[in-house]
Amino acid sequence: MTWEAPVKDLLFNIALAAPGEIDLDTAAVVLEEFGRFCAEEIAPLNLPGDREGSRCDAGRVTTPGGFRAAYTKFVEMGWQGLPHPMEYGGQGLPRTVGAAAGEILNAANMSFALCPLLTDGAIEALRHFGSDQMKAVYLPNLVAGRWTGTMNLTEPQAGSDLALLRTRAEAQGDGIYRITGTKIFITYGEHDLAENVIHLVLARTPDAPRGVKGISLFLVPKVLPDGSRNRVTCQSIEHKLGVRASPTCVLNYEGATGFLIGSENAGLEYMFTMMNAARFAVGIQGVAISERASQQALAYAKSRLQGRPVDGSAAGAVAIIQHPDVRRMLSQMRATTEACRALAVLAAGWQDRGDAAMAEFLVPLVKGFCTEMAVLVTSLGVQIHGGMGFIEETGAAQHYRDARILPIYEGTTAIQANDLLGRKTLRDGGATATRITEMIAETEAALSGGSPAAQDIAARLGAARQDFEATVAYLLAASPNEAYGGALPYLMLAGNLVAGWQMARSVLAGEAFAGDRDFMIAKTATARFYANHILPETGLQRARVIQGAASLLDAAF
Repeated sequence: MTWEAPVKDLLFNIALAAPGEIDLDTAAVVLEEFGRFCAEEIAPLNLPGDREGSRCDAGRVTTPGGFRAAYTKFVEMGWQGLPHPMEYGGQGLPRTVGAAAGEILNAANMSFALCPLLTDGAIEALRHFGSDQMKAVYLPNLVAGRWTGTMNLTEPQAGSDLALLRTRAEAQGDGIYRITGTKIFITYGEHDLAENVIHLVLARTPDAPRGVKGISLFLVPKVLPDGSRNRVTCQSIEHKLGVRASPTCVLNYEGATGFLIGSENAGLEYMFTMMNAARFAVGIQGVAISERASQQALAYAKSRLQGRPVDGSAAGAVAIIQHPDVRRMLSQMRATTEACRALAVLAAGWQDRGDAAMAEFLVPLVKGFCTEMAVLVTSLGVQIHGGMGFIEETGAAQHYRDARILPIYEGTTAIQANDLLGRKTLRDGGATATRITEMIAETEAALSGGSPAAQDIAARLGAARQDFEATVAYLLAASPNEAYGGALPYLMLAGNLVAGWQMARSVLAGEAFAGDRDFMIAKTATARFYANHILPETGLQRARVIQGAASLLDAAF
């Protein structure tokens, strides 16, 4: 099928997230051109890349056919630098536009997009914590895309528990260290797309404190500044359920030359900058794969003839889009995708404003809620295809397989939920959560004086807000086991509410919008579907947190 970047909806959400703050004409030109590039150069590689996969031979990794040529064009056109500072060769565009571009690239080809995604994270970490010399040498090349970046945390014995890391770093003087150890699950840890790969590696010095307080961060290039090859090799690549074209490497460091970033034993703090950037980007991936699956499901539903209509309006078979349950699934896919997009762009807007509390509260929602919804949306896409969806040739199954990693990597949904509860809710006594509910109440009040559809949405939004408020109050008073036992449904409740709030805000914008009337009619209809079919699930999540605590803690195994 032909995929098209949803530029109109992306621009609408950028305007909604940052009214009057962004040059929408410039954003439109950039996103339309990038959408064309991705549709023509990147998207056609998605299905064949999945079938071929990347290959590893004696430590050398070869990406699927077409990837290298497409990446060369990607670099030549300067796409890597869209959201990065001009002082390092980037274009300095707002994060909202960068998020939109990230969705476009990931929808075109998630496996391909993972390479620029990790490079973005490395750029953020070096911008904040690298020395002036590091910035001068590495940032221009990373921003240009000539070099790519990776994030090296996980080891065979240490997954999310970084206190168990064993990789060693031995000082050689002048900030140079010898790095020895094995890292696994390293996305694009070795490949044939770029001249150099810049690894950001967590390791321990010999006298470091135990636990996470003894972790340092090192820059370990594949090719050293003198042009020689560093002592880091790819042992193998993983054979995965999805994103098969992306090489996920096992890397061996055998006394490799590394350069200390910042101070010893502060590495986890530094890495969190890269991790947060990656978590937000993975949430964008969830929106992207949902959009790709939704477009494919809609096209199939319009073309597949099967079954007579239940109202007897035709004697023979009709396109399945005319059947009520198919329309339900298509509507759920569209509404969920558009709501998650609005949530993600909202978070980017708060990042642009420099409001750390709001941006940090929203990141686990974008990562956790949008990726869980991506699994649901892509599953619905398979369901709409029926038996053909279970066959690889249609491509619907690939979207489902690709989506399944999203709630896992860069911190599982439970990790996001614990972060939302502990660091973002309990730590400030619910202050940021209360700030959000106050803004939601303002939206309710504005909707209440509008059309019948707006009033309906206002009522549904108000009920969801009350579910959220009651849940936050319970969690603030609960015991640790009770609170963290409800962390995941709390995250899903919060994500649903904030996404639904943005859909409600889109109706307000629509009623005052003098542009594309058909677009706004469809947007209002989608928002109403979300309010009636998806937003009420906040009541279920509230019950799971508050009424479900005892049965969860008493469960026997």
